[in-house]
Amino acid sequence: MRLFSELAVCHPTTKHISGVFKVELTDDPQFILGGATRTDICQGALGDCWLLAAIASLTLNERLLHRVVPHGQSFQEDYAGIFHFQFWQFGEWVDVVIDDRLPTKDGEIMFVHSAEGNEFWSALLEKAYAKLNGSYEALSGGSTTEGFEDFTGGVSEMYELRKAPRDLYRIISKALDRGSLLGCSIDITSAFDMESVTFKKLVKGHAYSVTGLKKVDYQSQVERLIRVRNPWGQVEWTGAWSDNSPEWDEVDPSEREDLHLKMEDGEFWMSFQEFLRQFSRLEICNLTADALSEDGLSHWNTIKFHGMWRRGSTAGGCRNHPNTFWINPQYKITLLEEDDDPEDEEVACSFLVALMQKDRRRYRKQGQDMHTIGFAIYEIPEEYRGCQNVHLKKDFFLTHSSCARSETFINLREVSNRLHLPPGEYLIVPSTFESGQEADFVLRVFTEKQSETEELDDEISADLEDEDDISEDDIEDSFKSMFAQLAGEDMEISVRELRTILNRVVTRHEDLKTDGFSMESCRTMVNLMDKDGTARLGLVEFQILWNKIRKWLVIYREYDMDKSGSMSSYEMRLAVESAGFKLNNRLNQVLVARYAENEAIDFDNFICCLVKLEAMFRSFQQLDKEGEGVAEMNITEWLYMTMCG
Repeated sequence: MRLFSELAVCHPTTKHISGVFKVELTDDPQFILGGATRTDICQGALGDCWLLAAIASLTLNERLLHRVVPHGQSFQEDYAGIFHFQFWQFGEWVDVVIDDRLPTKDGEIMFVHSAEGNEFWSALLEKAYAKLNGSYEALSGGSTTEGFEDFTGGVSEMYELRKAPRDLYRIISKALDRGSLLGCSIDITSAFDMESVTFKKLVKGHAYSVTGLKKVDYQSQVERLIRVRNPWGQVEWTGAWSDNSPEWDEVDPSEREDLHLKMEDGEFWMSFQEFLRQFSRLEICNLTADALSEDGLSHWNTIKFHGMWRRGSTAGGCRNHPNTFWINPQYKITLLEEDDDPEDEEVACSFLVALMQKDRRRYRKQGQDMHTIGFAIYEIPEEYRGCQNVHLKKDFFLTHSSCARSETFINLREVSNRLHLPPGEYLIVPSTFESGQEADFVLRVFTEKQSETEELDDEISADLEDEDDISEDDIEDSFKSMFAQLAGEDMEISVRELRTILNRVVTRHEDLKTDGFSMESCRTMVNLMDKDGTARLGLVEFQILWNKIRKWLVIYREYDMDKSGSMSSYEMRLAVESAGFKLNNRLNQVLVARYAENEAIDFDNFICCLVKLEAMFRSFQQLDKEGEGVAEMNITEWLYMTMCG
């Protein structure tokens, strides 16, 4: 068995295979040697210390480690030159397979390596994670919580201990009950502070783990304690409640023994208030049900949605953009039960909202990076409660303020906040800070009690006028005279004649921006109105079409709010609804892609869009014979509809 490097500096003992220089790194490679420990993770030339801190924390939980680094892999038994690892990615576990070649320089591994020269699990784990994200370069810079989540499928939240919530002790207690990963650290003020040791033996800029809470009787009062672990396995807190402090002498011996005091094992107790003073930050990675295997652990109820922001249709930006904020995706959460043990008399439901943007590291090669993201939450007013097929519009957000929101909009992969609201129905609106920024996202909602969550979107429908009520007797003589002049001797209007007529008319309206009607769009109009299959329009058919265009012209001018002669994509969405068509986010996205040019819709494209919509709705209604929203068709009907639509 041999482990080779790739892209190595050539020297006399190298082998050259398929254009890649390969160097033997060791005669006795081991996958894991003496267990996976923190000392197996030494940083190399890549700036991914955030990832290494997460890997180091992973080694503290063997069960979670073996989910990411599956059992039974080695360079000896069943060795095939490949290794596989598992990572959580946006709602599912992904298996990543890599070969065992590693990048080197001057005969040394360039990136993560073990203190043991022949142990390679950490280097191969980093390579697999780099493959998942597109390259090693994509791993430069990040947050430890990002690694936490990809190793567990959990959701992270962060607390600044200088302004900790008053129920933080309860939050930590519940997190420990659920098997969550908890870390804490002390901020540094300069590079010289990194891993410097304080007077009472705490290490600045160093990742600690929180492993337990306990209340003890001390001097006739209840003292709240917290247990912290230094992954180094040494250098412990020497203040109050440390291993050999006098405070323990006043604790009942049986209780003291139950706390498993040991000397210099890296784990120590301190008072909770001292913890808040000494440490700067607490991070909690809450585990979801699929990461938990112990029946005794409680867990969150979890619901997730996959969504997208697309320019012109669902990328509305934050509340700073009142004209477009409403077009963002909208999700309803119904909080049904209040918490069992609220610390005050207020009736509230605890839940956590986490918004994660997807695959942004992969776009770094194109000069892109994380968007600045956040979310806002609104109480749903009484008139909309219980409604499913409704997407709240601009007027609602102009007249209602949010009842909760993410603490900040920030350019991290995920933004999350723990919230407390009374039972009821609420609307979650995730967004980027700027409008028009495109990305895919995952929205996860974690509740302590049962809840109901669903995406709010308009139901697809059309309010179509009955056209059978119009006859030639209803048509004015002036219109008949105009039609006779336009139609010619055959008294019917062809596709080409319709194009000439419409383009002549729109050129007289200087307030309308248009490139003119195309033959394709005019053919669609004729197909919509042609009742006798002649591919031409008679008097009644042309009258009906003319009435539609006049009505749609009024709507176009009404929703061209800035009187620019064209509509923006979000103005078009409102205009289409005013014309009688309710569409969901996905269909609005299709319309923008099909009919907008630089996010603007001119008059001819607007008319073509409405004509196409009406034609498709009428075709469906003819096939939906039972009126149940389901259409059946044979091959002839399918071809006729698609060829003539």
